[in-house]
Amino acid sequence: MSYENGGKADLMTSDTTPQDERARAHAPRFGLSGKLLLLTILFVMLAEVLIYVPSIANFRLSFLADRVAVARTVAIVLSANKDEPESSNDPNKVKFKLPETVIQDILDSLGAKTVAIKMGNQRKLLAVHDMPPAIHHDVDLRNASAPRAVWYALQTLFLSSDSDVMRVVGQGPPGADFIEILIEAGPLRQSMVRFSRNILLLSLVISVITAALVYLSLDALLVKPMTKLTWNIVRFSERPEDPSRVISPSSRRDEIGTAERELSAMQQELSETLSQKTRLAALGLAVSKISHDLRNMLSSAQLLSDRLSTVKDPTVQRLVPKLLASLDRAIRLCARTLDFGQAQEMPPRRKRFPLAPLVAEIGDSLGLPRPNLIDWRIEIDEDLEVDADRDQLYRVLSNLCRNSVQALEGEGTSPGEIAVAARREGSVTIVEISDTGPGVPEKARANLFKAFQSVARKGGTGLGLAIAQELVQAHGGQIALVGNDGGATFRVTIPDVVVDIGRARRSA
Repeated sequence: MSYENGGKADLMTSDTTPQDERARAHAPRFGLSGKLLLLTILFVMLAEVLIYVPSIANFRLSFLADRVAVARTVAIVLSANKDEPESSNDPNKVKFKLPETVIQDILDSLGAKTVAIKMGNQRKLLAVHDMPPAIHHDVDLRNASAPRAVWYALQTLFLSSDSDVMRVVGQGPPGADFIEILIEAGPLRQSMVRFSRNILLLSLVISVITAALVYLSLDALLVKPMTKLTWNIVRFSERPEDPSRVISPSSRRDEIGTAERELSAMQQELSETLSQKTRLAALGLAVSKISHDLRNMLSSAQLLSDRLSTVKDPTVQRLVPKLLASLDRAIRLCARTLDFGQAQEMPPRRKRFPLAPLVAEIGDSLGLPRPNLIDWRIEIDEDLEVDADRDQLYRVLSNLCRNSVQALEGEGTSPGEIAVAARREGSVTIVEISDTGPGVPEKARANLFKAFQSVARKGGTGLGLAIAQELVQAHGGQIALVGNDGGATFRVTIPDVVVDIGRARRSA
């Protein structure tokens, strides 16, 4: 038996996928539609109760007013019957006398025990069926207020008994101050119970119809779109990198349509970001592999370059130190790439050094100037120094100057010019690289410093400006395109390092 149970459990586990478990976890136990239907019925019933309370009070007053109206007519007849003597010598008068049985039938039809009127200071009892021993409730229809009417209606319905006697006072017939009748509460309570039952049945019918109409309307307008949004979020969260799972917004112009459009934009951006991250991860792995082999090649090139230092040619002697410095820089970059598994930059190792020689070295590495093609102009004082990491600043300015060279080569017009100018403003060094090329295209300006998105020429990677911005920001500086008419002008701002005097003293 234990073996069978264990096998059944294993079978259930194997048939249940993580997606099924997740869908079961997200499935609502009592959904929005059910809550909406329940609340609609509840609110309609509450509205019916608010309507029922004044209705039952008005029904009670109408019931008593009808009895008083009939009693008023009967009082006129009974008053004439009482005033007319049985024997009269006037031949023009019709002599009649209502029998007691007729009077009793009239009282029975009214449901009244007595009928009386008040004329001046005299109270006149017109008919008596059965004088009750006590009166339990007094009702004056002449000054019945709404709150008292509601209270007395509820009292009659829930607190009175059928045998209670009510004294009802109303407007009297002509010549009388008022008329009063004594009736039992039983017929009134039974009529109120029937009225309440009818109201209840009618309220249930109205509630069901109203709830159905409201439910169908809100379900189509709100619940179904919200359900679509909810399940799309759940489905998108399972594979956010899949662009086919991005919601397709409808053409609605209300809040639901706005939510759909914003969700679609957010999912699209997230999907693109994840795709880019995947590409970057694959690129990081590829770069790591390439850097491993490239470092070995550069090391061999460095050994061969050392032999050039023995050559007595002046040109060779001038270029060999720069070649060795470039090879050292490339080998260190490959080593960092292998250390981190990606092109993550090390914190800058800052020191003060002259800027002009660095810019001249960049010009030499790019083969500038190029006669009749590209002029190379350096507008930097020889004594101007910058506080930065020399290797990282070399990469920043080299990327910018290389972009200018490529822009001028792509334009095909000659001669062009690249100018590098620098100045100090307080504790900040400002370097500007400008060219006379076509400028940065509008499409590239929108994502100028984003990796893989600022490609302005065929064959470019879109990494140069992104790397430059990362290095400049690591120095606490900024890089920006400040001019684009008649050529591009980039400005690099490098502030001097801020020294904590207290920490420097403690370290000393």
